[in-house]
Amino acid sequence: MTGWYAERRPDRSAKAVIALTVLALVLVVLVPVALLAAVVMMILGHVVGGLAVFGGSVLAAVMAVALAGMSGMRHVRKLLSGGSFRVVRLHDSQYNDVAEPQHSDYPNLVQLDRSEFTEVR
Repeated sequence: MTGWYAERRPDRSAKAVIALTVLALVLVVLVPVALLAAVVMMILGHVVGGLAVFGGSVLAAVMAVALAGMSGMRHVRKLLSGGSFRVVRLHDSQYNDVAEPQHSDYPNLVQLDRSEFTEVR
């Protein structure tokens, strides 16, 4: 039992990804606060300062979200390639040649050709 709990603890890179994600969320939440502060500064006559505050907060939030996203994707790739998960990669031919049942126990079942499927996105 102790080995299972030891494996479930996040390592250093996972803690870094979590920290970057929390930082990105905090900065995104603070963008409306910075907008309010910028509007107040502009009303008081500091237009350039207000624009700088708002622009800087948006820039910091965008950079933090991008960095968290990149490091998170790198961490997921590392986990999948490390062999800690049992993931089987399928070739393209295995996706296309999925056999569908020819007959069914349901009398009202309508079988469609591949050309009649619609993708919902």
